[in-house]
Amino acid sequence: MAASPPVVFAVLGETLAERSGVINLSLDGLLLLTAMVAFAAARATTTLLAGFAAAMAVGALVGLVVAVASLTLRQHQVAAGFVLTLLCQNLAYVLGAPVAHLPGPQVAHLPLPLFRNWPVLGPVLFSQDPLVYLSIAATAAAWWYLAKTRPGLVLRGAGERPAAALARGIHVTRVRYLYTLAGGALVGLGGAAFSLAVKPGWSRPYGIEGTGWIVLAIVIFGNWDPLRGAAGAYLFVLLQTLATVLQSLMPRVPTQVFPTLPFPLMILALLLVTVGNSEWVQRGLRRLPAGTRRGVVRVLRALQASPPAALGVPLEQE
Repeated sequence: MAASPPVVFAVLGETLAERSGVINLSLDGLLLLTAMVAFAAARATTTLLAGFAAAMAVGALVGLVVAVASLTLRQHQVAAGFVLTLLCQNLAYVLGAPVAHLPGPQVAHLPLPLFRNWPVLGPVLFSQDPLVYLSIAATAAAWWYLAKTRPGLVLRGAGERPAAALARGIHVTRVRYLYTLAGGALVGLGGAAFSLAVKPGWSRPYGIEGTGWIVLAIVIFGNWDPLRGAAGAYLFVLLQTLATVLQSLMPRVPTQVFPTLPFPLMILALLLVTVGNSEWVQRGLRRLPAGTRRGVVRVLRALQASPPAALGVPLEQE
Protein backbone atom coordinates (compact mmCIF):
# COMPACT_ATOMS: atom_id res chain seq x y z
CA MET A 1 0.00 0.00 0.00
CA ALA A 2 2.83 2.42 0.82
CA ALA A 3 4.37 2.00 -2.64
CA SER A 4 1.12 2.10 -4.61
CA PRO A 5 0.12 5.82 -4.88
CA PRO A 6 2.43 6.72 -7.81
CA VAL A 7 1.08 3.91 -9.98
CA VAL A 8 -2.53 4.48 -8.86
CA PHE A 9 -2.42 8.21 -9.67
CA ALA A 10 -0.83 7.56 -13.06
CA VAL A 11 -3.44 4.90 -13.91
CA LEU A 12 -6.29 7.24 -12.93
CA GLY A 13 -4.83 10.08 -14.99
CA GLU A 14 -4.36 7.95 -18.10
CA THR A 15 -7.83 6.44 -17.64
CA LEU A 16 -9.43 9.90 -17.72
CA ALA A 17 -7.46 10.94 -20.81
CA GLU A 18 -8.21 7.73 -22.72
CA ARG A 19 -11.89 7.71 -21.76
CA SER A 20 -12.09 11.10 -23.50
CA GLY A 21 -10.44 9.62 -26.61
CA VAL A 22 -6.79 10.75 -26.25
CA ILE A 23 -3.81 8.42 -25.77
CA ASN A 24 -1.02 10.02 -23.74
CA LEU A 25 1.96 7.82 -24.54
CA SER A 26 4.44 10.12 -22.77
CA LEU A 27 3.87 8.49 -19.37
CA ASP A 28 7.22 6.77 -18.93
CA GLY A 29 9.24 9.93 -19.46
CA LEU A 30 6.63 12.13 -17.79
CA LEU A 31 6.82 10.16 -14.53
CA LEU A 32 10.59 10.68 -14.48
CA LEU A 33 10.37 14.38 -15.31
CA THR A 34 7.68 15.15 -12.73
CA ALA A 35 9.52 13.14 -10.07
CA MET A 36 12.61 15.26 -10.66
CA VAL A 37 10.66 18.54 -10.78
CA ALA A 38 8.80 17.70 -7.56
CA PHE A 39 11.98 16.95 -5.65
CA ALA A 40 13.83 19.99 -7.01
CA ALA A 41 10.93 22.36 -6.25
CA ALA A 42 10.33 20.91 -2.77
CA ARG A 43 14.04 21.14 -1.95
CA ALA A 44 14.36 24.71 -3.27
CA THR A 45 11.31 25.95 -1.37
CA THR A 46 11.48 23.52 1.60
CA THR A 47 7.75 23.04 1.00
CA LEU A 48 6.23 19.73 -0.06
CA LEU A 49 3.14 21.43 -1.48
CA ALA A 50 5.34 23.41 -3.89
CA GLY A 51 6.85 20.15 -5.10
CA PHE A 52 3.47 18.56 -5.73
CA ALA A 53 2.12 21.71 -7.40
CA ALA A 54 5.16 21.99 -9.69
CA ALA A 55 4.93 18.34 -10.72
CA MET A 56 1.22 18.60 -11.48
CA ALA A 57 1.80 21.77 -13.50
CA VAL A 58 4.51 20.05 -15.58
CA GLY A 59 2.23 17.03 -16.07
CA ALA A 60 -0.59 19.28 -17.26
CA LEU A 61 1.82 21.13 -19.58
CA VAL A 62 2.95 17.90 -21.24
CA GLY A 63 -0.70 16.87 -21.50
CA LEU A 64 -1.35 20.20 -23.24
CA VAL A 65 1.42 19.45 -25.75
CA VAL A 66 -0.15 16.03 -26.43
CA ALA A 67 -3.57 17.64 -26.90
CA VAL A 68 -2.30 20.37 -29.23
CA ALA A 69 -0.34 17.88 -31.32
CA SER A 70 -3.18 15.39 -31.63
CA LEU A 71 -6.34 17.51 -31.51
CA THR A 72 -5.30 20.77 -33.12
CA LEU A 73 -2.39 19.82 -35.38
CA ARG A 74 -3.94 16.41 -36.18
CA GLN A 75 -0.69 14.51 -35.63
CA HIS A 76 -0.66 10.81 -34.78
CA GLN A 77 -1.21 10.47 -31.03
CA VAL A 78 1.07 7.47 -30.59
CA ALA A 79 3.94 9.09 -32.49
CA ALA A 80 3.62 12.39 -30.60
CA GLY A 81 3.48 10.62 -27.24
CA PHE A 82 6.47 8.41 -28.00
CA VAL A 83 8.61 11.42 -28.95
CA LEU A 84 7.53 13.19 -25.76
CA THR A 85 8.41 10.26 -23.51
CA LEU A 86 11.97 10.28 -24.87
CA LEU A 87 12.18 14.06 -24.53
CA CYS A 88 10.87 14.06 -20.95
CA GLN A 89 13.23 11.28 -19.91
CA ASN A 90 16.28 13.12 -21.22
CA LEU A 91 15.13 16.44 -19.74
CA ALA A 92 14.69 14.77 -16.35
CA TYR A 93 18.28 13.52 -16.23
CA VAL A 94 19.89 16.63 -17.75
CA LEU A 95 17.97 19.22 -15.69
CA GLY A 96 18.04 17.04 -12.56
CA ALA A 97 21.82 16.62 -12.47
CA PRO A 98 22.36 19.53 -9.97
CA VAL A 99 20.02 17.95 -7.38
CA ALA A 100 21.08 14.32 -7.84
CA HIS A 101 21.98 12.44 -4.64
CA LEU A 102 21.12 15.43 -2.42
CA PRO A 103 18.90 15.26 0.68
CA GLY A 104 15.49 16.86 0.62
CA PRO A 105 12.03 16.88 2.22
CA GLN A 106 9.74 13.89 2.16
CA VAL A 107 6.15 13.08 3.09
CA ALA A 108 5.78 12.15 6.73
CA HIS A 109 4.06 9.03 8.03
CA LEU A 110 0.52 9.80 9.28
CA PRO A 111 -1.29 6.90 11.00
CA LEU A 112 -4.97 7.51 11.74
CA PRO A 113 -5.41 7.03 15.52
CA LEU A 114 -9.02 5.84 15.45
CA PHE A 115 -8.49 3.17 12.80
CA ARG A 116 -4.88 1.95 12.84
CA ASN A 117 -5.55 -0.56 15.65
CA TRP A 118 -8.26 -2.40 13.72
CA PRO A 119 -7.32 -6.03 13.12
CA VAL A 120 -5.80 -6.73 9.68
CA LEU A 121 -7.16 -3.63 7.91
CA GLY A 122 -5.83 -1.13 10.44
CA PRO A 123 -2.09 -1.54 9.78
CA VAL A 124 -2.63 -2.02 6.03
CA LEU A 125 -4.97 0.87 5.26
CA PHE A 126 -4.76 3.34 8.14
CA SER A 127 -1.10 3.32 9.15
CA GLN A 128 0.24 4.97 6.00
CA ASP A 129 1.20 8.40 4.68
CA PRO A 130 -1.39 10.91 3.38
CA LEU A 131 -0.73 9.98 -0.26
CA VAL A 132 -2.07 6.47 0.33
CA TYR A 133 -5.30 7.86 1.74
CA LEU A 134 -5.52 10.38 -1.12
CA SER A 135 -5.01 7.65 -3.75
CA ILE A 136 -7.85 5.57 -2.25
CA ALA A 137 -10.14 8.60 -2.15
CA ALA A 138 -9.16 9.60 -5.70
CA THR A 139 -9.98 6.11 -7.00
CA ALA A 140 -13.45 6.19 -5.42
CA ALA A 141 -14.03 9.76 -6.64
CA ALA A 142 -12.97 8.94 -10.21
CA TRP A 143 -15.31 5.94 -10.33
CA TRP A 144 -18.23 7.97 -8.96
CA TYR A 145 -17.50 10.84 -11.34
CA LEU A 146 -17.41 8.60 -14.41
CA ALA A 147 -20.36 6.39 -13.49
CA LYS A 148 -22.75 8.65 -11.60
CA THR A 149 -22.45 12.24 -12.82
CA ARG A 150 -23.48 14.14 -15.93
CA PRO A 151 -19.94 15.51 -16.58
CA GLY A 152 -18.75 11.90 -16.38
CA LEU A 153 -21.34 10.95 -18.99
CA VAL A 154 -20.09 13.80 -21.19
CA LEU A 155 -16.54 12.50 -20.78
CA ARG A 156 -17.56 8.98 -21.76
CA GLY A 157 -19.54 10.31 -24.70
CA ALA A 158 -16.50 12.18 -26.03
CA GLY A 159 -14.53 8.93 -26.08
CA GLU A 160 -17.29 6.58 -27.23
CA ARG A 161 -19.53 8.53 -29.61
CA PRO A 162 -18.01 11.96 -30.27
CA ALA A 163 -20.30 12.66 -33.26
CA ALA A 164 -23.39 12.02 -31.13
CA ALA A 165 -21.97 14.17 -28.32
CA LEU A 166 -21.32 16.96 -30.81
CA ALA A 167 -24.90 16.71 -32.04
CA ARG A 168 -26.08 17.24 -28.46
CA GLY A 169 -24.14 20.51 -28.28
CA ILE A 170 -21.03 19.21 -26.48
CA HIS A 171 -17.71 20.74 -27.53
CA VAL A 172 -15.85 17.44 -27.91
CA THR A 173 -12.42 18.95 -28.58
CA ARG A 174 -12.69 21.15 -25.50
CA VAL A 175 -13.67 18.15 -23.39
CA ARG A 176 -10.70 16.17 -24.68
CA TYR A 177 -8.36 19.08 -23.97
CA LEU A 178 -9.69 19.35 -20.42
CA TYR A 179 -9.25 15.69 -19.52
CA THR A 180 -5.89 15.34 -21.24
CA LEU A 181 -4.63 18.19 -19.05
CA ALA A 182 -6.29 16.74 -15.94
CA GLY A 183 -4.87 13.30 -16.71
CA GLY A 184 -1.40 14.77 -17.15
CA ALA A 185 -1.70 16.56 -13.81
CA LEU A 186 -2.62 13.28 -12.09
CA VAL A 187 0.37 11.57 -13.71
CA GLY A 188 2.48 14.45 -12.38
CA LEU A 189 1.08 13.81 -8.91
CA GLY A 190 2.16 10.20 -9.33
CA GLY A 191 5.68 11.27 -10.28
CA ALA A 192 5.85 13.54 -7.23
CA ALA A 193 4.73 10.67 -5.03
CA PHE A 194 7.77 8.68 -6.21
CA SER A 195 10.41 11.26 -5.30
CA LEU A 196 8.75 12.71 -2.19
CA ALA A 197 7.35 9.57 -0.56
CA VAL A 198 8.08 6.15 -2.05
CA LYS A 199 11.72 6.73 -3.02
CA PRO A 200 12.70 10.14 -1.60
CA GLY A 201 15.37 12.00 -3.53
CA TRP A 202 16.65 12.03 -7.08
CA SER A 203 19.41 10.08 -8.79
CA ARG A 204 20.45 8.65 -12.13
CA PRO A 205 19.19 6.07 -12.88
CA TYR A 206 16.18 6.71 -10.68
CA GLY A 207 14.55 3.29 -10.67
CA ILE A 208 11.09 3.94 -12.11
CA GLU A 209 12.05 3.50 -15.75
CA GLY A 210 9.50 1.31 -17.47
CA THR A 211 6.70 2.07 -15.00
CA GLY A 212 4.92 4.33 -17.49
CA TRP A 213 4.62 1.51 -20.02
CA ILE A 214 3.21 -0.75 -17.32
CA VAL A 215 0.68 1.96 -16.44
CA LEU A 216 -0.54 1.91 -20.05
CA ALA A 217 -0.92 -1.87 -19.80
CA ILE A 218 -2.76 -1.57 -16.47
CA VAL A 219 -5.27 0.86 -18.01
CA ILE A 220 -6.08 -1.81 -20.61
CA PHE A 221 -6.11 -4.54 -17.96
CA GLY A 222 -8.51 -2.37 -15.95
CA ASN A 223 -10.88 -1.98 -18.92
CA TRP A 224 -10.62 1.81 -18.59
CA ASP A 225 -12.40 1.60 -15.23
CA PRO A 226 -10.90 3.38 -12.16
CA LEU A 227 -11.68 0.59 -9.68
CA ARG A 228 -10.36 -2.22 -11.84
CA GLY A 229 -7.40 -0.08 -12.89
CA ALA A 230 -6.50 0.58 -9.24
CA ALA A 231 -6.71 -3.17 -8.61
CA GLY A 232 -4.25 -3.70 -11.46
CA ALA A 233 -1.94 -1.07 -9.95
CA TYR A 234 -2.00 -2.83 -6.57
CA LEU A 235 -1.29 -6.14 -8.33
CA PHE A 236 1.76 -4.71 -10.10
CA VAL A 237 3.18 -3.15 -6.92
CA LEU A 238 2.51 -6.42 -5.06
CA LEU A 239 4.51 -8.29 -7.71
CA GLN A 240 7.35 -5.79 -7.33
CA THR A 241 7.34 -6.28 -3.55
CA LEU A 242 7.24 -10.07 -3.87
CA ALA A 243 10.19 -9.89 -6.27
CA THR A 244 12.22 -8.09 -3.61
CA VAL A 245 11.26 -10.65 -0.96
CA LEU A 246 12.03 -13.61 -3.24
CA GLN A 247 15.44 -12.19 -4.08
CA SER A 248 16.44 -12.29 -0.41
CA LEU A 249 15.00 -15.79 0.02
CA MET A 250 16.72 -17.23 -3.07
CA PRO A 251 20.24 -15.78 -3.12
CA ARG A 252 21.47 -18.35 -5.68
CA VAL A 253 19.09 -17.09 -8.37
CA PRO A 254 20.70 -14.35 -10.55
CA THR A 255 19.79 -10.91 -9.24
CA GLN A 256 18.64 -9.78 -12.70
CA VAL A 257 15.68 -12.19 -12.64
CA PHE A 258 13.57 -10.77 -9.82
CA PRO A 259 13.47 -7.04 -10.76
CA THR A 260 12.13 -8.00 -14.20
CA LEU A 261 9.64 -10.57 -12.88
CA PRO A 262 6.62 -8.20 -12.49
CA PHE A 263 6.82 -7.09 -16.13
CA PRO A 264 6.28 -10.46 -17.88
CA LEU A 265 3.62 -11.34 -15.30
CA MET A 266 1.72 -8.15 -16.10
CA ILE A 267 2.08 -8.92 -19.83
CA LEU A 268 0.62 -12.36 -19.11
CA ALA A 269 -2.30 -10.76 -17.25
CA LEU A 270 -2.84 -8.42 -20.21
CA LEU A 271 -2.82 -11.41 -22.55
CA LEU A 272 -5.54 -13.08 -20.48
CA VAL A 273 -7.62 -9.91 -20.76
CA THR A 274 -7.38 -9.71 -24.54
CA VAL A 275 -7.42 -13.41 -25.45
CA GLY A 276 -11.14 -13.77 -24.71
CA ASN A 277 -11.98 -11.50 -27.65
CA SER A 278 -10.17 -13.67 -30.19
CA GLU A 279 -12.12 -15.81 -32.67
CA TRP A 280 -10.13 -19.01 -32.05
CA VAL A 281 -10.97 -18.89 -28.35
CA GLN A 282 -14.66 -18.50 -29.15
CA ARG A 283 -14.48 -21.52 -31.50
CA GLY A 284 -12.76 -23.58 -28.80
CA LEU A 285 -15.39 -22.64 -26.25
CA ARG A 286 -18.17 -23.95 -28.48
CA ARG A 287 -16.58 -27.42 -28.34
CA LEU A 288 -16.66 -27.58 -24.52
CA PRO A 289 -19.51 -29.19 -22.53
CA ALA A 290 -22.27 -26.75 -21.66
CA GLY A 291 -21.53 -26.61 -17.92
CA THR A 292 -17.80 -26.07 -18.37
CA ARG A 293 -18.40 -23.56 -21.15
CA ARG A 294 -20.62 -21.38 -18.96
CA GLY A 295 -17.98 -21.18 -16.24
CA VAL A 296 -15.15 -20.37 -18.66
CA VAL A 297 -17.26 -17.78 -20.49
CA ARG A 298 -18.14 -16.13 -17.18
CA VAL A 299 -14.45 -15.82 -16.27
CA LEU A 300 -13.47 -14.53 -19.71
CA ARG A 301 -16.24 -11.94 -19.70
CA ALA A 302 -15.12 -10.72 -16.29
CA LEU A 303 -11.59 -10.28 -17.65
CA GLN A 304 -12.41 -8.86 -21.07
CA ALA A 305 -11.51 -5.28 -21.92
CA SER A 306 -13.20 -3.08 -24.51
CA PRO A 307 -11.52 0.26 -25.34
CA PRO A 308 -13.48 3.47 -25.92
CA ALA A 309 -14.77 3.31 -29.48
CA ALA A 310 -13.15 6.61 -30.53
CA LEU A 311 -9.86 6.16 -28.67
CA GLY A 312 -7.09 7.72 -30.75
CA VAL A 313 -9.54 8.68 -33.53
CA PRO A 314 -9.63 12.42 -34.35
CA LEU A 315 -13.06 14.01 -34.65
CA GLU A 316 -13.71 15.09 -38.22
CA GLN A 317 -16.39 17.76 -37.94
CA GLU A 318 -18.33 18.46 -41.12
